[in-house]
Amino acid sequence: MRNTVKTVFHVLLASSLLVAGSAWTASAVAATSGQVGTLKFEVHGTQGRPVILIPGLEGGPWVWKDTIARLEKNHVVYAVTLAGFDGMPAPARKTGLIDQADTSLLQLIEQRHIDRPVLVGHSLGGTLALRFAGEHPKLVSGVVAVDGLPIFPGMDRVSAEQRQAIAERTRTQMAAMTPAQFQAAALAYMQHVGVIDPKLAEQYAPMNARSDIAATAEYMSEDMAADYRPLLKQADVPILEISPYHAPDFAKPPLQLSEAQKTAYYQSLLADAPHAKVVSISPARHFVMFDQPAKFQQALDDFLKTL
Repeated sequence: MRNTVKTVFHVLLASSLLVAGSAWTASAVAATSGQVGTLKFEVHGTQGRPVILIPGLEGGPWVWKDTIARLEKNHVVYAVTLAGFDGMPAPARKTGLIDQADTSLLQLIEQRHIDRPVLVGHSLGGTLALRFAGEHPKLVSGVVAVDGLPIFPGMDRVSAEQRQAIAERTRTQMAAMTPAQFQAAALAYMQHVGVIDPKLAEQYAPMNARSDIAATAEYMSEDMAADYRPLLKQADVPILEISPYHAPDFAKPPLQLSEAQKTAYYQSLLADAPHAKVVSISPARHFVMFDQPAKFQQALDDFLKTL
């Protein structure tokens, strides 16, 4: 088991696929904000097709600052934050956090009467968006998953029991971090996995680090243990998966992949989805919207135009 754990984590780090300051200012103040279930939300824009933006592990609306500024001109944008992230208190119930977020997303759509929104999720948020589309395909118009997949990359190569064991070990290790260790890990992550530009890593790492440590560990563990691929058979909506690629990260063992090979791997994880397409953006790491904002926005705009 020890070798399996080591191999999986090397694969994840080498492929820039591990999921995981100062305040940010959007182009306009949110017209409405509130909380539904365990989700905090803010609304930007007044007309057009609704879009729900879901950040990943430790993220908040700051992940989407440029995206919001672009989309709010022609869309009603709901930027959500999962409980425990970005300074938001952790949920009262400490387990089943992804389930709670999923239920809260449904409540948000129903209570706010959001008509078939497009779900755009980064990392864990992309995984949640794919899961939701499989559960409620008639409630959404489409999904854009930004380096978020139905199963944690690398975990498709081990058994469910091994996934659970690895996930539990990860949760225990993360939950035991001191605040100083958590901050240091956030910086190291952003420097080696999150973004290419070291200055961007220094800018955004403190924003990740203002999340709740125990909640982050639980979300991460649940994400690593899950496999939502069977749900994709019911996700009868257009799905765009954005796969970032930074060649130096794939130049050394244990994982050496060309850009085309990584794209094909992502496509294989989405094989059960009837209408899934993978688009690669390079050079970029996990936060592709920071490394390649123009390319990312073009891919998103092109997808929205097809709906």
